[in-house]
Amino acid sequence: MRLFRCAALAAALLSLLVAPARAQDVTLSSRDGSVEISGALIGFDGEFYRVDTIYGPLTLDGQGVICTGPGCPGIEAHVARFRLSGTPVLGEVLMPALIETYADQRGLSVTRDRDGPHMRFVLSDRAAGHPVAEIDLTLVSTEEGFADLLAETADIVMADREPRPDEIRRLREAGFGDLSDPARRRVVALDAIVPVVAPGHPVQALSIDAVIGLATGQIADWSALGGPEAPVTVHLLDRQDGLQQAIALRLLDGASPTPAARRHKGAAALSAAVAADPLGVGLTRVSALGDAQQVPLTGGCGLRLVANRQSVKTEDYPLVAPLFLYASARRQQLFAREFLDWLDTAPAQLVIRRAGFVDQLRDTIPFGRQGDRLGQAIAQAGPEVPLSELQRLVGTLAGAQRLTTTFRFREGGSAELDAQSFGNIGALARALEAGLFDGRTLIFAGFTDGDGPAEANLGIARLRAEAVHDAVRAVATAADLSRVALRVEAFGEALPIACDHSAWGGFINRRVEVWLR
Repeated sequence: MRLFRCAALAAALLSLLVAPARAQDVTLSSRDGSVEISGALIGFDGEFYRVDTIYGPLTLDGQGVICTGPGCPGIEAHVARFRLSGTPVLGEVLMPALIETYADQRGLSVTRDRDGPHMRFVLSDRAAGHPVAEIDLTLVSTEEGFADLLAETADIVMADREPRPDEIRRLREAGFGDLSDPARRRVVALDAIVPVVAPGHPVQALSIDAVIGLATGQIADWSALGGPEAPVTVHLLDRQDGLQQAIALRLLDGASPTPAARRHKGAAALSAAVAADPLGVGLTRVSALGDAQQVPLTGGCGLRLVANRQSVKTEDYPLVAPLFLYASARRQQLFAREFLDWLDTAPAQLVIRRAGFVDQLRDTIPFGRQGDRLGQAIAQAGPEVPLSELQRLVGTLAGAQRLTTTFRFREGGSAELDAQSFGNIGALARALEAGLFDGRTLIFAGFTDGDGPAEANLGIARLRAEAVHDAVRAVATAADLSRVALRVEAFGEALPIACDHSAWGGFINRRVEVWLR
């Protein structure tokens, strides 16, 4: 039986006097009758009481106490209320679809009202007819969503980028916790930044350096890229758009976009404008391609990278753009927590896929489909990666399947996992706990870029693979690990995905893959 959150308060609570009853007065008694506390009820969220006492506000677990007095709420009549604010990329289609699917799975009916950028969903018990939850969505921008969280007009932020340092600082100083903490974010869906042109455009591949040159105006004529002698028209998103802010931070790295760029409100509008502009180029979402044509990214070694479901899941495509939900460190209501946990389930992931985004369901890639990568490894092999090392790689992984669950590290050579990979730790741990790999072997295979001596890179690859292996084991506390074999292997720079001589190529090549045998 659970009593109070803080056992140290018990002695003090015994001495509290019951004041004359007022409209919101309550008395909360421990179930054995040994302790009671009185005060004015501040709120009840269906799980916890918050009471204003002579010692200040206290939060008490509703399962450990009995409530008496005129202010006691009916538990069955409690309506959970929480508010989401932020990017329309999540709020316009995906979140409503997720809310309605979740309600249907719980046997609840849904009514939806909209007033401009504000939507309200009322979820009601179908049998009794009374409301169970009210969920408000405010469709603004990621920047305004973080501002609403700070102003306490939102409980959860819908974001298409990570918070900036100034946003993290303000929220931390206001007592909302550290939003840079991975525990404060949840990756809802995956998307990607892609360069696009009109169908039939003569330029059929671009290096990332060329993309940057086009976006900043340093490349102003298509002839510089093998196209016709014609001026380039650049299409970009509004400066307030979260994806555009991510582009400025991650891709342009502080460089200013060309002031001549045509700005668009939303990725779909940008894609449509580029599709109708034979001299145009733009940066948009792969989820909002429309009639525009995605341009593959390429490097000097001949590899071409295209954003698709598989390459986005594995982050083999370099410009993955996750979509997030951010919550403060303050405790969410039980209904909200259950809804957020449900987002990891297969039914929720199918909704995400149908909405046009990349889901996070685990897929497998047979070893036989690694031909391009193996060919590239052979072509790039030098004295430091001898044939014997490639033979060891083939001998270890032949007949196995690569999971799309891949672990990558933040840009700049950091040993810290990026946002998508941090979420993969928990997902792989839950799969182990569910016994999905029983009787099989999981191989954590570490790879690096080619910067530095091959022997040192082999050691770095092993350290990172061991770190991921240990993190998964630590989280999978309910797994019977005697039923599955976990191995760590390291191959260093032996199997590049991208060209090492570029910064982005190095980022893609530093990874830990997971293979299933």
